Amino acid sequence: MTRNTKSELRKACWQAIRDAGVARFPGVEGRIPNFVGAEAAADRLAATEAWQRAKVLKCNPDSPQRAVRRRALTEGKLVFMAVPRLRAEDPFLGLDPTQLDSGVLWTASSIKGADAMGIPTSLDEMPPIDLIVTGCVGVTRQGARLGKGGGYSDLEYALLREHGKVGPQTPVATTVHECQVLRAHAIPMRAHDVSLDLVVTPARTIVCKRTYERPEGILWDVLEPEKQAAIPVLAAGP
Repeated sequence: MTRNTKSELRKACWQAIRDAGVARFPGVEGRIPNFVGAEAAADRLAATEAWQRAKVLKCNPDSPQRAVRRRALTEGKLVFMAVPRLRAEDPFLGLDPTQLDSGVLWTASSIKGADAMGIPTSLDEMPPIDLIVTGCVGVTRQGARLGKGGGYSDLEYALLREHGKVGPQTPVATTVHECQVLRAHAIPMRAHDVSLDLVVTPARTIVCKRTYERPEGILWDVLEPEKQAAIPVLAAGP
């Protein structure tokens, strides 16, 4: 499978959301697509055992998972979001609901709000993560994940795994619309790609078997030199 295969799959997923009439601001093309029913999917995720056990979440900053982030904060969970493109020396922003007024939790759950209210956090300062929530363009029931193409979600996982903040059994979940669930084995998975344990749509919860191996850290031999140089915590190399 080639890079073009993934590119075509992304286009098909974005079109499927438009065709289903469930696209929502700020749109779908070129991003983790926001969708009608994102709040219902967040509610369904909150009913899972993985969510209920978790006290510390690492969550993507995209619009369709904003309801997930707000729910976590409302329930008193610590939420960490990556700085966009990992471009800071302290590559994560921590949101502690005990340090925030209840009236600002919705604002804090946005990208701008997290930037303003989040605490810059280094990898050494990060607590162990109980649950990872990631954004997806497409998924399969086997746990394959299709991102928007930048590879940063996989890098964030690899960094946390390498620094002992994420373990091999740390669950990884996503919320998507039903039309983003693709046929079995449609998404090619490579060594650095991080698979899913839970796929949650507004209508159902899919528990994925561990079909794919997850990276145990940064795969330096496949990391583009330009990307490495642009990320402060990776610039020095292994």
